[in-house]
Amino acid sequence: MRALVTGGAGFVGTNLVNRLVDDGHEVIIFDNLSTGNQKNINKKSKLFLIDISHNEYFKDKKMDNIINGVDVIFHMAALPRIGPSFKNPKEVCDVNVGGTQNILDLARKYEIPVIYAGSSSFWGGVYKNPYTFSKWQGEELCKMYEMIYGLNVTICRFYNVYGDYMPTEGEYRTVLPIFLEQYRKGETITVTGDGEQRRDFTHVNDIVDAMMKVVQLNKWGSVFELGRGENCSINELADMFYDGHNVTYIDSIPGEVRETLCRSELARKKLKWNPKINVKEWLWGKICK
Repeated sequence: MRALVTGGAGFVGTNLVNRLVDDGHEVIIFDNLSTGNQKNINKKSKLFLIDISHNEYFKDKKMDNIINGVDVIFHMAALPRIGPSFKNPKEVCDVNVGGTQNILDLARKYEIPVIYAGSSSFWGGVYKNPYTFSKWQGEELCKMYEMIYGLNVTICRFYNVYGDYMPTEGEYRTVLPIFLEQYRKGETITVTGDGEQRRDFTHVNDIVDAMMKVVQLNKWGSVFELGRGENCSINELADMFYDGHNVTYIDSIPGEVRETLCRSELARKKLKWNPKINVKEWLWGKICK
């Protein structure tokens, strides 16, 4: 199989590329390295420095040679995270909506099925922040291309993904790498809001496994919720580090949802998918190293 992974230098993309390469597949990557890291790129894959929001790349005749023989597109590229999206809503929509349309149009032209990385923040309200709105609009584009053009598309909504290659610095970090860094430095752990917001933490290997099953089983045309189906509060997460001590509270982040909890019956039934990795056990493995 020949696969295109957009955002293949990012967190989920890197793990997906490594899995594809390990399974013997040929992989090409579209990434402009704005949030991805070139050091993460698997040496057996091929990187094309492409910003998916720029239309000129997709009008270039060279694209015919690049995309030739691709069997599936994993569309992971996006400007992530709720907080930063308030600062640059136009850029977020240019990449997450306009870029998605460019990829879908490419897929339509070459008749390539697409797996789209959605977001569980959908369930907190699509108008709550620019990031969620943009990811939802990407889903709507996927459905439109499926209904009008007959494109095979599957949407996979990710729930609070963590694991190897997750960002450890900058504004795109999530709560787990922030807590890990603070713990390792002996610093106070900072909890936003009252800490009672709950998250369904899902390991990236489980996420990748589900997407691979979509391709292997030809499960197109569905929306799969990819989460463990268990959640914990941010206070409970902090307790895994310091057992209730050395924690301070800071202002809440605007636009955040109060709770994520996956109902993944469809993925479990259609994909025979069963997430295996528990966040507490994973964390203890990291802390005790």
